[in-house]
This record gives sequence, structure tokens and C-alpha cells, in this order.
Amino acid sequence: MAIKTKATNMIQLNKIINRAHAFTLNTGKLCCLLCKIVIRSNFTKKKTNLIIDQIYLIGNNSVLIISISGLFVGFVLGLQGYLMLSKFRAEDTLGLMVTVSLTRELGPVVTALLFAGRAGTSMTAEIGLMKSGEQILAMEIMAIDPIERLLIPRFWAGILSMPVLAVIFSTAGIIGSWFVGVMVVGIDSGLFWSQIQCGFDIYSDIIYGTIFKSLIFGLSTVAISLNEGWQCKPTPDGISKAITRTVVIGSLLVFLLDFFMTSILFVN
Repeated sequence: MAIKTKATNMIQLNKIINRAHAFTLNTGKLCCLLCKIVIRSNFTKKKTNLIIDQIYLIGNNSVLIISISGLFVGFVLGLQGYLMLSKFRAEDTLGLMVTVSLTRELGPVVTALLFAGRAGTSMTAEIGLMKSGEQILAMEIMAIDPIERLLIPRFWAGILSMPVLAVIFSTAGIIGSWFVGVMVVGIDSGLFWSQIQCGFDIYSDIIYGTIFKSLIFGLSTVAISLNEGWQCKPTPDGISKAITRTVVIGSLLVFLLDFFMTSILFVN
């Protein structure tokens, strides 16, 4: 019995060591890929056009789902916020509460999660399929750097698109909360907007809360998406696992980074 228990413990320890080794190896590969992307990023006219094309494919095609999601999040925040604030007779501050909640937290976080699920998985699948079809190998044979042609445009397009999408999400959410607060439950429209004007700070709420957070979230989610597609096994099973890891790791990383950035930016 003692020998069996010892063998079981050794097996568990071996699994932990293997997972730690795999995590360290994948982190190192991600850092190396990021360094290659940053070092090889030279913005010539041709490469700028590629980035613009990717901004359209990544950002523009995500606007609809971002807007609709933001609108319904605003509906829910407006209704739940009114029910809570009315207990303290502070329902006039609904607009400020929703605006700060969206611009500081929900806007960039939910946008990053939607971005990872929509655009991130698309990038992972696209690069994985190109790797499976040996298109990347063909580009290398033709002396075309696949990192410069495939990864760099998507990398910068994702980072630049994220703040814009976060602002769209927050704007749609504020409009949704205004509709519920003013048109449904009967809050005065002037009070709704005046509370936002008095308590809203453009630097802490927009610059730090929305734009800065979105840039960091964009960097993390795009890096995970590209790395998973670049490192995946060129098989249907390998691509499907890479897509799953993109969503899981990207989402967890967003929450982790959000905690640290909130602690640094908003907690004295």
C-alpha cells in the first residue's frame, strides 16, 4: 500500500512538473514571437495598407456584435441600477453610475472578451489553416517572410481596433441605459445627462479606463491568438485545440490584467 501511494504521488508530481515545463516553454515561445513581431515592424506604405485591410476585417466586422452587446448590457445596467439606487432615493445618479461602470470596467473587459471570441479565434483558425495547407511553407520558399506578411498586420490592427471597439461598446451601453432610465422608468433626461457631465472625468474614465486598458487587452488577446495559430499542430484536432486555448487563455488573461491595472490606476 505504501509503495502504491508513493507511486501515485510520483505520478502526480510528474504531471505538475510537465505542466510547469509546458507553461514555461509556451510563455518563452510567445515572448520570442512578440519580439520578432516588434523588431520586424517597419511601417512602409505597402505594410500600412495591409494593416488597414486587417483593421477593416478585424475591427469593422466586429462593430455589429460589439454595438448590440453594448446596447443590451446598457439595458440591463440601467434596469438593475435603477432598482438598486431607488432603494436609497438616488436614482438620479443612474447615468453617472452606468457611465463609470462602462468606461472603467465593463466596456474594455467585455469588448476584449468578445474580441477574443470573434476576431481572436478567426486569426488563430486562419493562421492554423494556412499552416495546415503548407501555405506558410510556400511563402518561405518564395522568400516571403510570413511574420511580416501575416502576423505583423494582424498584430497592429488588433491593437488599434480594440480602443475604438471599446468606445463603441461604452457608447452603446450608455444609450441603452438612457433608454431604460428615461423612456421606461421615467428618470428626467436632463438629470441623467447632467449627472454624467458633473461626475465624469475624461482622463481617469476615458484615457486610463477605456483607451489604456483596451490597448493592453488588445496586445494580450492578439498575441495569444497569433501565437496559438503559429504554434498549433497542422491538423484539424490541433487547430480546434488552438482555438479553444485562444478563448480560454485570452479571457483569463484579460481578467488578470484588469485586476492589476485597476489596482494601479484607480486605487490610491
